[in-house]
Amino acid sequence: MTYSTPGFWRRTICLIYDFLLILAILFIASFIFHFIFSDTQAAYFKPLFQFYLFIIMGYYFTWFWTHGGQTLAMQTWKMRLVSADGRSLTKKQAVARYLFSLTGIFFFVVVNYLFPINFISYQQLALVSVLIFGSGFIWALFDPDHQYLHDRLAGTRIIKLEG
Repeated sequence: MTYSTPGFWRRTICLIYDFLLILAILFIASFIFHFIFSDTQAAYFKPLFQFYLFIIMGYYFTWFWTHGGQTLAMQTWKMRLVSADGRSLTKKQAVARYLFSLTGIFFFVVVNYLFPINFISYQQLALVSVLIFGSGFIWALFDPDHQYLHDRLAGTRIIKLEG
């Protein structure tokens, strides 16, 4: 079956829209976390808080991807996420896509926690992370079907809905 792939800029604008939506959700989730745990300045709260936000964000994306294949932004921009063969996503594919899409962020967090030595500045580490994170999106420019790298790895694809 042949599917139409949304253009690069359409997907980029949709990504920005999703970013703004998830930012609002994470703001509310942060408020709830800090309301429940009043002493969040303790050292162990930083990784707990980051993990909590990671789970909240993951739940947002994987739930929408497995329940209709569209986040709120994808609904607005008339796109759907499907498996490579056109079927609905499985939970495994949704989680894999979420994890693959955050590779650059994982790199930053892991290096930051494992190597607290100042052999590299935060700016340099952030640049390397952005390059790793961005490589999955740049991949779409050279991919024959213009799919992101994390879509290739997870066995998914973004399709354009007609109408």
